[in-house]
Amino acid sequence: MALKPKIIFAGTPEFGEIVLEKLIKYMPSFVLCSHGPFKPELVITASDKPVGREKILTPPPVKVLAEKYKIPVLQPEKIKNYKFTIESLNPNLIVVAAYGQIIPKEILKIPKYGSLNLHPSLLPRWRGASPIQSTILAGDKEIGVTIMLMDEKVDHGPILASQKLLITNEKIAPNELSKQLALLGAKLLIETIPKWIREEIKPQPQDESKATYSKVLKKEDGKINWEKSAKEIEKQIRAFEPWPGSFSFWPKNKKKLRLKILQADTLPQKSHGPFGVKGKTFMAPNNKIAVQTGKDFLVIEELQLEGKKPQKTEQFLRGYPNFIGVILE
Repeated sequence: MALKPKIIFAGTPEFGEIVLEKLIKYMPSFVLCSHGPFKPELVITASDKPVGREKILTPPPVKVLAEKYKIPVLQPEKIKNYKFTIESLNPNLIVVAAYGQIIPKEILKIPKYGSLNLHPSLLPRWRGASPIQSTILAGDKEIGVTIMLMDEKVDHGPILASQKLLITNEKIAPNELSKQLALLGAKLLIETIPKWIREEIKPQPQDESKATYSKVLKKEDGKINWEKSAKEIEKQIRAFEPWPGSFSFWPKNKKKLRLKILQADTLPQKSHGPFGVKGKTFMAPNNKIAVQTGKDFLVIEELQLEGKKPQKTEQFLRGYPNFIGVILE
């Protein structure tokens, strides 16, 4: 007998948008349902937020996509207050992909087939809010996606399916990695949902002894510690772009100017050293700025002084030639 799953989708950023669009476009080829694209009964996402210097109120990507396909949208400040609304739709499955709020147990258990979370890591490694950034910081050679049956604990429930992704680009940025994982995860969801509904999958509990955790990133996490190695700092710069960013302070004229470092590379110590003082700047080859770290040198390729636009280092030094020889804090 044909089955049209009544699904509620919860997601917010581009990761969720990519997953939702793939479900809309390709779910019909895997699940026998009515003609036309598959549409969730409801999309739950975050509130519109002010963006940029002008603080323009901007909808999240998932909302924009849902409105394009004329899918009803709910943007609760606290999802726990909308149990009755969700219950009234009588969904048989909730699918979550980077939503942003913890969904309470009383909502998770509403659907007949439970609530599934698509998480961008190979659980139980990197549970929590920043698995992609944690993967880059740790220098992991592989990541992946996991579909789990949600329970009241964060990223804790039993696993339905997972898929590995090898990281072949050692300089990969979070946005690029997120897109790759979203595409991989959407494909896995499309394959897994019909099997789950047909009761062809037995959930497997996670191995708690292998659990590692990522955290909610805060602005202060981006401050650079020049005692760390250049390699560690370079990974931080990639992992934390665009949020929370990586920054240091330039003591100048009795002020401390915030300096955001957008792109960097490393230079072995044996080539140009030693200078000794951590955080000290000097001229590197090709008119780049190098900074002494706990091990080796960080070569700054693009940076942004507070209140200014991003600049390549050659352009920055034309305006601030006295930057060479300062000690960043």
